[in-house]
Amino acid sequence: MFKYIKSLKALKRGNKMFIDKILKQAKNNKTKIIFPEAEDERILKAIASCEKYKIVDPILVGNIKKIRASAKKHKVNINNYIIIEPKKDNLKFACEALKKDYADAMIAGSLYTSADVIKNSYKIVGLQKRTKTFSSFFVMDLKQPLMFADCAVMPNPTSRQLADIAISTAKNTKKLLKIEPKVAMLSFSTKGSAKHKDVTKVIQATKLAKKSKLKIDGELQADTALVESIAKRKLKNSKVAGKANTLIFPDLNSGNIAYKLTQYFTGCNAYGPILQGFAKPISDLSRGCKVEDIIGVIAIISTLSK
Repeated sequence: MFKYIKSLKALKRGNKMFIDKILKQAKNNKTKIIFPEAEDERILKAIASCEKYKIVDPILVGNIKKIRASAKKHKVNINNYIIIEPKKDNLKFACEALKKDYADAMIAGSLYTSADVIKNSYKIVGLQKRTKTFSSFFVMDLKQPLMFADCAVMPNPTSRQLADIAISTAKNTKKLLKIEPKVAMLSFSTKGSAKHKDVTKVIQATKLAKKSKLKIDGELQADTALVESIAKRKLKNSKVAGKANTLIFPDLNSGNIAYKLTQYFTGCNAYGPILQGFAKPISDLSRGCKVEDIIGVIAIISTLSK
């Protein structure tokens, strides 16, 4: 297994190439990002680290005394930042500010749970027009960056929801990676090699997503989606097989397992989950996130906000 994984050129460590590129592209393009967990020193350190790129105009939400004490302790200069101490819950306040266009985007999740972030984002910020499905994606910072979706939100999407996830992720692939999305709808079957209701769901989702005129193919096994030599043996005339850059998993089990295995065995950085389908760019950080993870998310969210 290890020899096989190492043989795939797409699964080599990216050494932060993607995020370095995003940081440089977004330079001097400040985005108003609201942070409802500004008392967390990791948030303050990440914002400070982004100063040289000038990609974020932060709005810090929380207890003013605690924010200032944390900043002083960790030697972070916050004199030029907007700091707000709301009378109600910080997350709800941040979502309201986002909805009313006082901010362009929101980054949360270092202290709040994913359920809190998603629930409040859905109830207050709402979804994009013509979108009924919210989901998430990860950017896997490999030698050839890959988009993985959905790895954090939808446990068992319907075929319609799976199609929506594919469409949303393809849009973000184009915006972030600056390349044409090549979307693979993943399954344990390739073009009828197996029969099962789970395979049928992916086939139906592919048909629905194709109406958006995406370069998309499915159902495909992962090796067929990523390895050109295998794709040529199994398929003819596919514009995606062997060249996929956007991988859509059939359910949360497979998506979450796949991103963690990829991250663990390749040593790559996995940036996300970045929420999608909402009216404004929102990121749900892991509560175990590191400063470097937050820096990467700031760069991604800044890019998606423009």
